[in-house]
Amino acid sequence: MDPDQPVVAIQGVAGSFHDEACAQYFHTSFSTLPCETFRDLFQVMKKRKARFAVMAIENTVAGTILPNYALLRTSSLAIIGEIYLAIRQNLMALPGQTLEDIREVHSHPMAIQQCYSFFEKHPALRLVETSDTAASAAWIRDHRKKGIGAIGPKRAATMYGLQILAPGIETDKRNFTRFLVLTDKENLNGFAAPPDKASLAFHVSHTRGSLARVLTILADHGCNLTKIQSLPVLGREWEYFMHVDLEFDDHQHLKDALAAITPHVHELHILGTYPRGKKSV
Repeated sequence: MDPDQPVVAIQGVAGSFHDEACAQYFHTSFSTLPCETFRDLFQVMKKRKARFAVMAIENTVAGTILPNYALLRTSSLAIIGEIYLAIRQNLMALPGQTLEDIREVHSHPMAIQQCYSFFEKHPALRLVETSDTAASAAWIRDHRKKGIGAIGPKRAATMYGLQILAPGIETDKRNFTRFLVLTDKENLNGFAAPPDKASLAFHVSHTRGSLARVLTILADHGCNLTKIQSLPVLGREWEYFMHVDLEFDDHQHLKDALAAITPHVHELHILGTYPRGKKSV
């Protein structure tokens, strides 16, 4: 890896949607450190093998990647940015083939899920779940596997010399994934972009109106709630961590809101304050 390039840990390999999100966020050159799973990504960051990580957190079609919230909350990482990426799925294969030559298609389960309408029209195609979209494309290239296709981004087809047989096969054309950009909390100095969004996690007493009280306080202090997600509190049956995303126009509003909710919540985690990502259109 080039020592002058930032090293970014991603789930998947070069050419994946995570890689594409990196290119959108960092703009200049960067080196990716591929990780097979999201848990591996956090281990890589814990060992200081990469300065940054880019991690998918939710998709408008497949929903939220729930385990990633817990991985983030229990780590030493902080959110410093977010990317909204339009997901365009393409069926690709070795050059010189047609769609009729393909017997089976490999890809990540989420990518397959996003293309079910296409495969309902092609029931003879056998679907094989793999760990990553781009890794499936690389495997076809490396093993010269004719008759097998992969679903993935155009970036993967270009990188691995595959031909796109069917472009844009995602069922929902309003298909977007939100990615978080992470770094260790010790590296936060130097990120000067003014934040206008925050991600928090907390849990509240198991009493009537406790959550509503906290959400009302946040709203009263000028914070706009854009997402709320619950996860179980381990060892406390039927109690939940609330992961919330807030937007605000003045950072002082957030500070005042946090001070106001502190007496009403347990285990308040500030997962990051960062600039809002630009939503694709």
